[in-house]
Amino acid sequence: MAERHVKLFKNGRNQALRIPREFQLPGGDAIIHKEGQRLIIEPAPPKSLLTVLASLPTLEEDFPPIEDRPAEPAFSLASPAPLPNPPPLAGEG
Repeated sequence: MAERHVKLFKNGRNQALRIPREFQLPGGDAIIHKEGQRLIIEPAPPKSLLTVLASLPTLEEDFPPIEDRPAEPAFSLASPAPLPNPPPLAGEG
């Protein structure tokens, strides 16, 4: 296991340390917990889309009514529409 001596310093009222590049964690958040005398720092798991959506503020505005138009016919693969003829290339024609 890699090991490196680092200096602790004060950042406001918090104790802090700089994490050397070779120990850099992915993302912008981490989880820290203590096991006996050891501090364990792990990358925070990515938030799920549902978690992100749940954290968004509720919209309080009314949306305008939406006209309910009839559906357009679906494109059928059984009888595809013919492709238009491409224009002639420069120098042809």
